[in-house]
Amino acid sequence: MLEKSDKNDRSGIQVIARAAAILRTLKDDSSGLSLGQISERVGLPRSTVQRISGALAAERLVMSDPKGGGLRLGPELGSLAEAARFNIVERCRLLLSELAQSTGETADLSVMRGSTMIFLDQVPGTHRLRTVSFVGEVFPLTTTANGRACLAALAQDQASKLVKQEWARRNIDGDLDAFEALLAEVRRTGLAYDLDEHTRGISAIGFAFTDWSGDLHSISVPVPTTRFDDSRADVEKAIRTTAGHVREMMRQGTAA
Repeated sequence: MLEKSDKNDRSGIQVIARAAAILRTLKDDSSGLSLGQISERVGLPRSTVQRISGALAAERLVMSDPKGGGLRLGPELGSLAEAARFNIVERCRLLLSELAQSTGETADLSVMRGSTMIFLDQVPGTHRLRTVSFVGEVFPLTTTANGRACLAALAQDQASKLVKQEWARRNIDGDLDAFEALLAEVRRTGLAYDLDEHTRGISAIGFAFTDWSGDLHSISVPVPTTRFDDSRADVEKAIRTTAGHVREMMRQGTAA
């Protein structure tokens, strides 16, 4: 027989899991959802959704859409996201510096937001000819190393949906089967590549990781294509070392 405290603990964990499911559902639909729509998508009774949404609204984690579109994410989540963003940039800064120093190439940190990658931080390389992007710059998913790394970290159906949306938006007639095979190779090796595909003259290698708040990030190393073949093995080795450091950092953060 379960102790009363055990039952309470399990009940509390269940409520948190349900609240998280509601928040994730709202994240995927910025136009707002009704209680009935949320109930259908998360597989919970409408009364349960209403009760949990009421508690989330009291904490400003959800809000009623001013245009009458139902519930949407609330302003408090923006504050939490900004705090998490600063934290991940601060924690990864040393790793980026070490990666740039060991390879001589620029090291980038980006985050997946919806159907794009947004650059959060960058440490320039030491070569005279080097690649430079800007913090806040937005990049696509399907033609970049960081975007492909994050797509490969998603479930296949979710990744395929984002790929098809981007191709439709950019009028790209792509081969979905071939691209899914590419993502399968990224999952197998842990590394994604952009071989002169996004920007002519620049190739890149990247890997993805999930931070403590569940956001997908990528650390990538862009390299002028003229020296990519010569430096590829060294960059791969260095970026795998960095990936190991990131996994340990995430593990320690979770344990803490």
